[in-house]
Amino acid sequence: MEGDGDAMRAKTEPGPSAVLGERQQLIGLGYRLLGSLADAEDVVQETYARWYAMPEWRRARVESPGGWLTTVASRICLDLLGSARARRERYVGEWLPEPLPDRTEWVNGRWTTGTSADPADRVTLDESVTMAFLVVLESMTPAERVAFVLHDVFRYPFAEVAEIVGRTPAACRQLASSARRRVSASRGPTATPAAGRADLVRAFRRAWEAKDIDTLVGLLAPDATATGDGGGLVTAAPRPVEGAERIARFFADRPGAAGPMTLLERTVNGRPGLVAQLDGVTVAVLAFDIAGDRIRHIWAVLNPDKLRPWTTRTAR
Repeated sequence: MEGDGDAMRAKTEPGPSAVLGERQQLIGLGYRLLGSLADAEDVVQETYARWYAMPEWRRARVESPGGWLTTVASRICLDLLGSARARRERYVGEWLPEPLPDRTEWVNGRWTTGTSADPADRVTLDESVTMAFLVVLESMTPAERVAFVLHDVFRYPFAEVAEIVGRTPAACRQLASSARRRVSASRGPTATPAAGRADLVRAFRRAWEAKDIDTLVGLLAPDATATGDGGGLVTAAPRPVEGAERIARFFADRPGAAGPMTLLERTVNGRPGLVAQLDGVTVAVLAFDIAGDRIRHIWAVLNPDKLRPWTTRTAR
């Protein structure tokens, strides 16, 4: 046994670049699984802490540092997802994922903008981080969510997913299939081009500022929903507002949109959205789900704890 240890010590430990180069994927994984960049950052820190807590010879035995780190991070997320349901039952009002700004990096615990010197610190924005996608993920069981994200987003084979989730490959395949059906069912029948989405959000902003209820109604699908997340820290509708006319009146009646509050068109989770600022401080971020030529869902995050990425960004 000692001889084996000596042989392992003779191997070279993976270099820092091979380990730290996985940070981008780990944060992206954690964010998709947990819906929170703060929680994702904690998961990554814990994952690296476990890596460096191992003896050097044991780290040298790891054939794929990226695979080891992803496995550990996924298991930590799986444990957190199990306890998150209980925490969210105590959450005041509706819980929404933390919105992401565009071209933003999370570097050493601080938000910066522009081009990062270290591309590993970038969070890639794509279809799998849209607010609509993340909201659907919230409806899944922890095992469904992990199996689906690992396989469909990060392309891990079911054999490896099974080791992480603690199920058989066949069971993981079923979990991912069930999750895939949820995602497909949530999508609108007609895809909307990016320019069309931006035009609708711009029209919504102008109608909101003008308190033009009729125009707002025309921009919304008849069965549209609007959900706010204040976390009990700021005022927000305790339950989703349903129906185009009710949503239009809700937004038109909200004070400040035509006064001191400024509405800015910004990219939210890779899609056109709005940022509401009061005296230069971001107080709400709105994400939209659009199908065809109508807005189906509006998600308004007002919880200041979830707006940290936006509070340090200046208006552009």
